[in-house]
Amino acid sequence: MALLLNAQSVGKSFGATTLFRDVSFTVNEGDRIGLIGPNGSGKSTLLKMLSGEIDPDSGQVTPRKNLRMAYVEQDSQFHDGATVRTIIEAALKRARVPEADWEQRLRSILGLAGFTDFEAEAAAFSGGWKKRLAIAEALVQHPDLLLLDEPTNHLDLAGIEWLEDLLGAESFASVIISHDRYFLENTATQMAELNRAYPNGMLRSTGNYSQFLEAKEEFLHAQARHQEALENRVRIEKEWLRRGPKARATKAKARIDNANRLIAELADINARTRTVTANFDFTASGRQTKRLVEFEDISYSIEGKQLFNNLSFNLTAGMRVGLVGPNGSGKTTLMRLLTGEIEPTSGNIRRANQLRTTYFEQNRQLDENQTLRRALAPDSDAVVYQDRVIHVASWAARFLFTGEQLNQPVSRLSGGERARVLIAQLMLQPADLLLLDEPTNDLDIPTLEILEETLLEYPGSLVLVTHDRYMLDRIANIVIGLDGEGNAAIFADYSQWEAWIEAREQLKKQPRATEPKDPAPPQPPAKKKLSYLEAREWATLEHRIAEAEEALSKARAMLEDPSVATDAVRLQIALTETEAAQQSIDTLFARWAELEAKQTL
Repeated sequence: MALLLNAQSVGKSFGATTLFRDVSFTVNEGDRIGLIGPNGSGKSTLLKMLSGEIDPDSGQVTPRKNLRMAYVEQDSQFHDGATVRTIIEAALKRARVPEADWEQRLRSILGLAGFTDFEAEAAAFSGGWKKRLAIAEALVQHPDLLLLDEPTNHLDLAGIEWLEDLLGAESFASVIISHDRYFLENTATQMAELNRAYPNGMLRSTGNYSQFLEAKEEFLHAQARHQEALENRVRIEKEWLRRGPKARATKAKARIDNANRLIAELADINARTRTVTANFDFTASGRQTKRLVEFEDISYSIEGKQLFNNLSFNLTAGMRVGLVGPNGSGKTTLMRLLTGEIEPTSGNIRRANQLRTTYFEQNRQLDENQTLRRALAPDSDAVVYQDRVIHVASWAARFLFTGEQLNQPVSRLSGGERARVLIAQLMLQPADLLLLDEPTNDLDIPTLEILEETLLEYPGSLVLVTHDRYMLDRIANIVIGLDGEGNAAIFADYSQWEAWIEAREQLKKQPRATEPKDPAPPQPPAKKKLSYLEAREWATLEHRIAEAEEALSKARAMLEDPSVATDAVRLQIALTETEAAQQSIDTLFARWAELEAKQTL
């Protein structure tokens, strides 16, 4: 494959902070490279460097002569008054496409991206449609190399799948920064991680994300063996140095030099491999009430559009609900109904007495002029967390902030750092019900994994809106799907929802039978009845769930018993019983949702 772009030994610093140095990166024809790395490692900076938007402090970036390159930045913004047509035409003009070819190319690309109104103003679009337009703006230039910075952040699930299909079908090369693990799994043919932990600042491998994880595991294992061997050699050399060898002898001098080199190499490895992770732990209120919120035939309309109709659903203690659907289908509206911020158009909502709800909003905002210190601890230099007083410096360190950052304004924080501040604020609020609307935006993969572990251990109930399919599959034990056409359904997992949507799409494509001239108005679907055996099962489910929860409480109490913790046999029994009880609860809730769906849809 021919070389498109070659970056050799590039480095970049901002003030006293070095993002990366001596990093080399090449792109060949047909490469689809997924670029990952922790927040603050310089991924976006590297992409801007490859695009020519910024210059490296050291090293050189050399593109192939006449290379056509398009760059889609993380936040897609358009000027007021700019329409879909004017934006695409401006891109065609920049690419020096003959004007005679504009209309054909414009219609082809915009049709592919799902646009129908070419005169619509781009500034009024949602984040997802702005992202689609930005990608269409890049594609219309027929690039040899496409650079994408977090393209899935504002796309809904349908938009993400559209982009996956697009990247798989096109022949251009691409470099994509993303934290969406399923997206990387489905699109990348190579992976690269920008991280100071690696000797050259980057680890790169052939294959998709799961294959990269295998390569990374092998590298880390080899590095650990090398580090262990180096520690042994350094220990021997230090012992020899303590005996005071004569440095004048040629052999002794060479050994002293070699010992110092080994000590420096070990210090470098220790500095690079020292990892610090964020520490999340949401606090539940300890409420014993089983039913927290009950939806009975809920409908909601806005500006004449029906978002959902006749939705019945009971949110009970310990449930982890995933909300899915296209942008504009009503996911955030459903969240606001849960909080009581708005009321339904029709139907009833019953909430448990004194229900405590914590809500992580999608369009979350922080005061730009506020210092990090005040954002983390508004009233003093300490916070009260789980009945303990913690100094703000220690609280900040828990979320990977340094003491030097405390007096800096929030405006200087990256997107991932702001997300960590908001999560820190949520953790100070004990809740029966945790509502998370797109919490994954701007978080790197290591932080996402920690957040997932925290949510899995969270004893309260939660409702999660996310376009991260990996997180959805891992966290949710029930999925509510909104199709954007006023319909809602309950599923055991995301794949079941996806199959339902696909079946509906296939049904729409089938030729319809001849309709009568005056068709009767559509009637609401009749409620399905349970079979005799299902009705008997339904009648006992709540009691079985209560028994399973009691068994889980007993198993957890055994784990917390100090005498069990010091007894390996009893500890293993307690762990097995805890896992079995949790699995039983998850299975019962999934079955409960399945039977309820038969009655309510």
